[in-house]
Amino acid sequence: MVRYQARSRVLHLRKREESSVGNLTSNGRTTEVEWDSYSLVIKGQRVFIHSGEFHTFRLPVPGLWLDILQKAKAAGFNALSVYTHMALVNPSPGVIDFNDYRALEPLYEAAKQTGIFIVLRPGPYINAESTAGGIAHWITSQVAGELRTNATDWRASWQDYIQGIIDQTAPYQITQGGPVIDNEYSQSGYGHAEYFAELEEVFHNSSIVVPLTANDPGEGRDWVNGTGAVDIYGLDSYPQGFDCSNPTVWSPVVTNYYSYHESVDPSEPWYFPEFQGGSFDAWGPTAPGYDQCRVLTGADFENVFNLNLWASNAKLINYYMLYGGTSWGGLPFPGVYTSYDYGSAIAENRELTTKYPELKREGLFLRSSPEFYKTSWIGNSSTSAVIVSNSSAFVTLLRNPDTSTSFYIARQNDSTSTGITTFKLNVTTSAGNLEIPQVVPEITLGGRQSKLIVTDYSFGSSNVLYSTAQVLYAGQIGGRDVLYLYGDSTQEHEVSLVLTGTPRLQADTPHISSHLSTGQGTIISFLSGIEGLVTVWDSSEQLILYSDADTAGTFWSPEIPSNATSGDAATFSNYWQFGTNTSILVGGPYLVRNATITGSTLNLRGDLNDSVRLTVIAPETVTSITWNGMDISADVAATSNLTTQGGFVAQIQPASGISSIPVPTLSNWKYANSLPEIQSNFSDASWTLANHTTTNIPFKPYYGDGRVLYGCDYEYCENIVLWHGHFNATENTKSVNLSINGGEAFAASVWVNDVFLNTSYGNSTNNANIVDETDEKFYFPSGSLNYGQDNVITILQVSTHIHLSSTDELYVCVPKDNMGLDESGSEIDEEKSPRGVRGFQLNTGDFGEWKVQGKIGGYTNYPDKVRGVLNEGGLYGERLGWHLPGFDTSIWESRDITEGLPGSAAGVGFFVTTFDLQIPEYYDAPMSFTFDQSSQPYRVQLYVNGWMMGKRVANLGPQYKFPVHQGILNYSGPNTVAIALWAMEPTAISPTVALTVDGVFEGGVGGIEVNNPAWSPEGRQ
Repeated sequence: MVRYQARSRVLHLRKREESSVGNLTSNGRTTEVEWDSYSLVIKGQRVFIHSGEFHTFRLPVPGLWLDILQKAKAAGFNALSVYTHMALVNPSPGVIDFNDYRALEPLYEAAKQTGIFIVLRPGPYINAESTAGGIAHWITSQVAGELRTNATDWRASWQDYIQGIIDQTAPYQITQGGPVIDNEYSQSGYGHAEYFAELEEVFHNSSIVVPLTANDPGEGRDWVNGTGAVDIYGLDSYPQGFDCSNPTVWSPVVTNYYSYHESVDPSEPWYFPEFQGGSFDAWGPTAPGYDQCRVLTGADFENVFNLNLWASNAKLINYYMLYGGTSWGGLPFPGVYTSYDYGSAIAENRELTTKYPELKREGLFLRSSPEFYKTSWIGNSSTSAVIVSNSSAFVTLLRNPDTSTSFYIARQNDSTSTGITTFKLNVTTSAGNLEIPQVVPEITLGGRQSKLIVTDYSFGSSNVLYSTAQVLYAGQIGGRDVLYLYGDSTQEHEVSLVLTGTPRLQADTPHISSHLSTGQGTIISFLSGIEGLVTVWDSSEQLILYSDADTAGTFWSPEIPSNATSGDAATFSNYWQFGTNTSILVGGPYLVRNATITGSTLNLRGDLNDSVRLTVIAPETVTSITWNGMDISADVAATSNLTTQGGFVAQIQPASGISSIPVPTLSNWKYANSLPEIQSNFSDASWTLANHTTTNIPFKPYYGDGRVLYGCDYEYCENIVLWHGHFNATENTKSVNLSINGGEAFAASVWVNDVFLNTSYGNSTNNANIVDETDEKFYFPSGSLNYGQDNVITILQVSTHIHLSSTDELYVCVPKDNMGLDESGSEIDEEKSPRGVRGFQLNTGDFGEWKVQGKIGGYTNYPDKVRGVLNEGGLYGERLGWHLPGFDTSIWESRDITEGLPGSAAGVGFFVTTFDLQIPEYYDAPMSFTFDQSSQPYRVQLYVNGWMMGKRVANLGPQYKFPVHQGILNYSGPNTVAIALWAMEPTAISPTVALTVDGVFEGGVGGIEVNNPAWSPEGRQ
């Protein structure tokens, strides 16, 4: 587990927490990271790891990583979990590439700047719905031994990669930290455990010293004990599964998390390396799309299921995914399409979604509640440990053993229920046993809802006896104790606390009332109907705020970095608990990225997409505020109604015209044919001779003459591959049988000479009716063969491009688009996918020579080192670099993409155009390329400034919109878009595509560099 930090830090918890650490366990290699049954303890201080998953390789613009990190930090997260992708970093034997978007250093530096820990998960196998589960493609054909075992050649294959990870990470660890090793793997099975032990040995023989962890994909008890056991066990859980077709139909919460943990590793903190934060979506016309996944795992799911995790006493949690991104190029495994949006809280185009505010409410509570970092599981309402008045409510009790602060986590007993449940709750407090609420009638659960009810809870030096309202923020701002409570506007809530100081403002609304109670301080009741922010109590000692839940979701609490110049406070100036415990409250803006205080000026930076009411609670020493460097004038009257100390209210708005960023119409297309391989004058003399008769891929050919026609065996694993095969043609030559493997949702179009025969379709219908290879007979029409002369069969396929040819022979051309290699599955070495031709047979006669051509240079000599090994395939236009900026298309014919291919022919054509953008530096304007939503028989590869940013499969779907980020797009200059259009039937097709603006935000991180190398003849043919 790599926790990105520098070398030392101090965590300033409340005084009554300082003595709560003792009897700790370590791995014997360091005492910097220790643990007990409650939580991690880093440098002597308790930490709740609150993390979201982010894959930098799915956002190949390093300058934008800071955007994701800042959005995570703003939501209260203190960590991000990051996979690294072996296939990208280690594209060929002996080559380790941490340049450009494969780099780790920019991530670590951005994390340090933001104050976010990085949990590094380097695999080598990562799954992640990525090709071969992340294993380098060259390994799938060059390694004979079983992958992910103690096979000698497998062990040798990952050494360079893991050593590279260690070298890159060592300077940024907390005193020689350590990464998570491998992922989602069973400890049973021949060589499995020994493999883990070998990985551990490499880390232990390096400067990596902090704990190693692994994640168990089910409750399999793997890696707890025995050979290969790790320091801290972790469990993956996806309780809603991965079918978003019926997003309002829930599976119930998992009820055995706590008991399972107690039976497996009760001496360790409860760790979830992956908990469901969304869902991937599959190919197919009935695939629901990510908007439905965002409903299935929406804010109500986050509220109920995340708090159910908390109720199991988990203290290390990572939500998969927080930001999904894009599976561009050849990244995806066959089961998913280009978008990896995942229905996440942060959308693929980096916009905040409806799921984000709930995560923020939860995150700010966790940051405000260090007493929650150490709790004992007391029991739940299924026993006498917790008493509720209504058995339809289910409540779990956690209690801090040092402070007696209690946390009652309530949900519906039937967690799928959409009904309303009301109940009273018996609680134990410092004032005695109480049944709460005492003034309002009952606690309400409105359908799929959970609540966290606190007792003896502190904020600053003040205390809450109990609260049925939810806590957004608790702490000190300036010299005052500040508490921000919230609740649904349709429900009633209650808090009991001791109010101190002389009130200068008090709530003046019939919806809020106060009642003095002997021994309990003041009971404040909140009736239904409250909307917006209300100041409940404002004195020189305390500020109590309340709002409805939606308003609470519009508030931010940026941390104020330490201004120390030396020591830990300087090193960790941006890290909550380590360099700072100072924060403020800011309401209104779309996003607040960070805040600093210089003298008496508070400097806020963030994003706006509309005019908003800015509300700030800051230290009383602040007398002026800037927003993105601009002075803000206060609304004095509104400020006086908020608080008399440290408050600020103003109206802020983005610059005029922000809502209407002009984008060009994509026109003036230039066109060229990209399938000359079917023509009689095409020569394959420079292609690779495909003459292997053995393969390390365990899925052998079905039929043929013993030759192996798998792309990876000839260094052509990615995207489209072309094959040429030769055989003599006679009058008795009538047909050819071809078994073609391309992976789920592939396709294969077949020609003889220049005569189209048919298209063979793979399939997927929302991960049902899957066809990942076909075995079909193709008949030669009368007049299509040239007897005694060279003949050509062309197969254009998603996975491999096959050509068969010879003198006085039939020539078969197979362009085939690889849908990616399979992930680990029920069969051994499924990652070694047999992409190519698994069977070839003429009705009479034998094949002669076979030739193969894929991505130019294969995986050892591909020319585009910036975009990397997975970006290109073997289409003619790709091999010549037609997709790259600067390629001269001036002699090409003019043809609009809506006209399809000339003569309504089946085949492949390249369409290229250019356009300029001039978007101001201070705008973040997510954009997409949006195609027609038809089901026409065509496929598209979308290239933007040379990057393959999408595969559109119109006949299958569902994706038709492809976000492309600044940095790939040049927002201040020329851009090139190239579309490889594959018409799969000899029929008229009319694709449309437009550049669309998804949103406009004044702000952003700025300084996004463009790294789009232009066309060069070097290495191209």
